[in-house]
Formats: sequence, structure tokens, C-alpha cells
Amino acid sequence: MTTIRAISLLAMTLAVACQPTVRARPAADDYFADWPAGTAPAVVGRRVAANFAARAFTYEAGGEGRYESFVSYSEAATWYGALNMAKLAGDEPLRQRLIRKFDHLRTAEGARRISAERHVDFSIFGAVPLELFIRTKDSSYLTLGRPFADRQWENPTPDGITREARYWADDMFMVPLLQLEAYRATGEPAYLDRVALAMSAYLDSLQQPTGLFYHGAGSPFYWGRGNGWIAAGMTELLRSLPPDHPRRPAVMRGYRRMMEALMRHQSPGGLWRQLIDKPELWTETSGSAMFAFAMVSGVKEGWLDGPTYGPAARRAWIALVSELDAGANLRDICVGTGKAAGEVGADIAAQYAFYVARPRRTGDLHGQAPMLWTAAALLR
Repeated sequence: MTTIRAISLLAMTLAVACQPTVRARPAADDYFADWPAGTAPAVVGRRVAANFAARAFTYEAGGEGRYESFVSYSEAATWYGALNMAKLAGDEPLRQRLIRKFDHLRTAEGARRISAERHVDFSIFGAVPLELFIRTKDSSYLTLGRPFADRQWENPTPDGITREARYWADDMFMVPLLQLEAYRATGEPAYLDRVALAMSAYLDSLQQPTGLFYHGAGSPFYWGRGNGWIAAGMTELLRSLPPDHPRRPAVMRGYRRMMEALMRHQSPGGLWRQLIDKPELWTETSGSAMFAFAMVSGVKEGWLDGPTYGPAARRAWIALVSELDAGANLRDICVGTGKAAGEVGADIAAQYAFYVARPRRTGDLHGQAPMLWTAAALLR
């Protein structure tokens, strides 16, 4: 019997040894580790945040235009990202510099640089003092920031949407960030419900069967940063929207459809193009950084399949870091861009030429901001 048992045990051992090895499914963070030299998110994010902390405000350059006279939406979006980055990196001196940057705006002279215009591009400013309240618990920041969120929904449209809505893709970052920061600061669900309703309306209006978004009515082009704004807005919303919220399934469907489409159009180098579905065009970094933020968050939160999206998000981050200069300024950022139909009319060829010919800048905050969001997402 001893010999028989020994033979049986040997046979079982050989059978197990000959079976194919079953590898454990990689964890989300497995795609976001072992970074090449100089690309670690904590290092890069701190560089980009320090770049912003040291900058003068746009209005300090002496501009007289509508956007040049006040703290801009791109400054607000970058500030939000920088504050998150400093916290996640544990860099207290940087965090304090970013807090002190607000001090002048609390003076009578500085307050004149905060626009009172009820417009998505100016209302988003309120997200900055709200984020400062969240980080410092100084109630004076809440007193300053919360009215921006409250007034945005005064006298809404019959379907319950803010009258600041233009149904441009860009809106669905500007509106959500403000309302979500009010929710995060106060815990009041009304702010969250507003965003979910607005996002659902925009998904119904602008998302195409391809999964991508037109810039707006009359401009049937998948402009990179326009799609980036809405990708980032959906990501921010899903980060805060409870699993049982009635609108979460619709937002998640819209988000996943968009991510599937972006996977089909990622360039070999890891970035996305000025018009996402036009392979003849140049790769544009601000929209690419927004898509990287959305994908990194999706993989880490479990909304997206890791083996599919993790490598794509990693390639995007490494490609973006390669576009930073020595001063942590991102290259090839499309300048601020209005809806083509409003700029050049209805002719489709003219609209295409308009998007193609948009100037590119280095260090523009439209690109600096999503670099910070992505770095922060990689550290969460």
C-alpha cells in the first residue's frame, strides 16, 4: 500500500505541475508603478504645482479684455489641481504658498479681480475658496465660495438646469467642479443632484453614437479639449456620486462609452489629436492630459478594465511628461477656443480649418491644470 500511495502521490504532483500557470489579475496600481526616471507623479506634480504657485495672475499682465481682467477659469482649475497635488504629495511648504496666493484676493483691490458675471467661465472661481475651506477649515473661505454655487442655480430653466448652461462640452467641467466642491464642503446633496441632472442633460444632447462629443450645436467636430473637459467633469462627478444615486448608471454609461471611443483613437505615441478622429492632425496635450486623468481614475476606482485601460493611461502619462520643458511648462497646448460655428459660421470646411489652425502655446494653464489632476489621481 505504501508503494501504491507513493505512486499515486507522484502522479498527482506531476499533474499539477503540468497544468498551465494561472496568474493573478494585476491590481490597478500595478500599471502605475516603476516609473521611468523623471516621470514619477509625485515629482512631476510638485514641479507643475510649484510652477503655478510662482506665477503672476493673468490680470497682472495688464490685460483689458473680458478674460484678462479677472482671475480666469484656467487659473481656478489649475489652483484646484495644485492644492490637491500639494496635499497628496505631503508638501506642506508648497501647500502654504498656494494658500497665501489667495490673500490678495481677499483685499478690496483684489476683490475687483473676481468677476461677478454669471457665466460658467467666471462662476468656477468659487471652487477655489471652497477647496481652501476643505483644506483649512477656515469658514471665511466657505462664506466667499458658496454663494457662487448657490447663485448658479437661481431661477433655473424649466427642466432644472442652470441658466449658465450653453450646451458646449466645456461647460461640463466648469459647472460640475463648482457644484461638487460645494457638496464636498457642506455635504448637502442638493449640489450633487444639480450636477447629476445637468450632466445627464448634456449627455443626451451632445454625446454622439461614436461615444464622443461635438463641441456644441452647429459644430460637428470632436475637438480634443472640448471632449477633455467633459471627460474630466464626468470623472469628478463619479468620484463623488454615491453608488445608489439614481443618475449614476446613466453617467457611468456615458463615461464608459467615451473611454471606449478614446481607446480607438489614441495615437501610437500615447496622446490624442486636436480633432480626436482626424489622424492627419497634430497631437494636443491639454485634451490628452484630461483623458489621462479620466482613464487613470477609472482604472484606480474600478470603473474601467485594468488590463485594457491601465497600459493606455500609463503611455499617456509618460508621453505627457516628455512634453514638459525644464520649467515644467507643457508644450503644444491649444489656445482658448470658442465653438467653431460662432467663430467662422456654418461652413464645415471653414470650421475644420479653424480647429486645425488654432495656435499652440507652451505653459498655457489649459494644459498645466490637467497635468496636476492626473498626477493627483495617480497618487490617490
